[in-house]
Amino acid sequence: MQQETLKMKMVARNCPVCGSSDDAKVFAPANYDPAKLDEFAFASRKMPEYMHYRLVDCPKCDLLYATPIPEPGAIAEAYYEAAFDSAEEAHFASRTYGRFLPQIKARIRDLKGALDIGTGDGAFLEELIAAGFTEVGGVEPSVAPIKSAKAEIQPLIKHDIFRPQDYTDGSLSLVTCFQTLEHLHDPMEMCRNAHRVLKDGGAVFFIGHNRRALSAKVLGTKSPIFDIEHLQLFSPESARNMLEYAGFKDIKLKPIFNLYPLHYWLKLFPLPTSFKRTLIVWLKKLKIGYLPIPLPAGNIAIIGYK
Repeated sequence: MQQETLKMKMVARNCPVCGSSDDAKVFAPANYDPAKLDEFAFASRKMPEYMHYRLVDCPKCDLLYATPIPEPGAIAEAYYEAAFDSAEEAHFASRTYGRFLPQIKARIRDLKGALDIGTGDGAFLEELIAAGFTEVGGVEPSVAPIKSAKAEIQPLIKHDIFRPQDYTDGSLSLVTCFQTLEHLHDPMEMCRNAHRVLKDGGAVFFIGHNRRALSAKVLGTKSPIFDIEHLQLFSPESARNMLEYAGFKDIKLKPIFNLYPLHYWLKLFPLPTSFKRTLIVWLKKLKIGYLPIPLPAGNIAIIGYK
């Protein structure tokens, strides 16, 4: 199905944040080969293929977005079938993101109702529960990560995309969404819907790739953020614009030092895939591959309040 996705009808679109139709500034032409995609092509924290759609630099809001892209139904099917083998990395990431919860808790009125969009195997749901949130849940479009979730977490995960009609307006205190904004066909709609289901004083907490980060500038299109999964890439400016357009206030943008095992960092580095796979195997055998290393990977925390 992954190869078939890229053979589906391609549809052009305007900037998915501000709606600008000015696509004259092409950041990079399309660069992808369906024959090179496998069951991990639409999986989280995979080995990068260094492929992408045509990328346009929005002159109005600073978003970098892909156009044309496969029609939404084809993309949804690809995520449904995607493989999952990144539970270890997911839990490392969740602990990193969990460090932001105390400052969010200090601002919101209560801890009742928290939703994690694109929750994967529910690793962050554990962080929310540990932080004292109640009525916690997640939505995840892929089957494989849900099957990998812990027995006590699995019932909290709904196999679906985020549908605002499933939640009462003004019923949630916190909506989170990590490394998923880039994958959405319409991130602006998701942001507006998150605002709708939040209580007054509630918060959104997103994590996204920063297209303006030093790592992205140094590596160029060999950065793993340029990927066939990513339909848009944010900068601090475009992330702020999106939240402001959706009605959020007191927006905070903060860089993140990600903590991951050495073998995961190596997976992301632009080296020949066969060499990386061999080296990762040996590093794991020597145990050094499991050494946790903090690095500024070019991610930003995006927090806003209703």
